[in-house]
Amino acid sequence: MRTIRRLIEAKKREREESGEAGFSLIELIIVVVILGILVAVAIPLVGNLQHAAEESAAEAAAANVATQIASDLAQGGTGALPVEADEISKKYTFTGTVDKLETLCVTATSIKDTTASGTAGPGCAADD
Repeated sequence: MRTIRRLIEAKKREREESGEAGFSLIELIIVVVILGILVAVAIPLVGNLQHAAEESAAEAAAANVATQIASDLAQGGTGALPVEADEISKKYTFTGTVDKLETLCVTATSIKDTTASGTAGPGCAADD
């Protein structure tokens, strides 16, 4: 590391004496290598953040559907899952137990990322 630093300092002194301005090839290569390392570290982190966001969105969708079904069951309805025309059903598939309020558990799975899913409802607490 000291050798590289001495070489860079020598080149700077040489440029100052000759009146040259700009960066040397070694300096540019070092910058490119550092940027490459930063990108190599950042890409997996961004990928993990996107998956975590998909998981959170699926959890929120499951909670939304569980609330809709609980409301329908409380009003004496059948507690059917959302209709296909609903905007939320275009992004998630829903499965679960909807026969009565105590066992209500809805699972939402993202259509875009099938590994991202979330569950919600009073019946899901026993499964955790």
